[in-house]
Amino acid sequence: MKKNHDSDMPVGKIRVVKDFLPPPEVLFVGVDEKVRVNIYLSKASIQYFKKQAQKHHTKYQKVIRELLDSYVMQHHAA
Repeated sequence: MKKNHDSDMPVGKIRVVKDFLPPPEVLFVGVDEKVRVNIYLSKASIQYFKKQAQKHHTKYQKVIRELLDSYVMQHHAA
């Protein structure tokens, strides 16, 4: 007998992941060795980061870098 499933429903075990990413206003600290990379991001993402950076008087690249560093620190120990 073949099982039917709704393609809009999740399949498999669901795991809730806590919100570990910091709010934009705390993404402006830290000095570390940096490496230059080229990456394509969506226009909407860049506009968001530029707006947040302007609001907090910093550079948008720094906001993106701090966000990525926060993500790595959360998952590096895992």
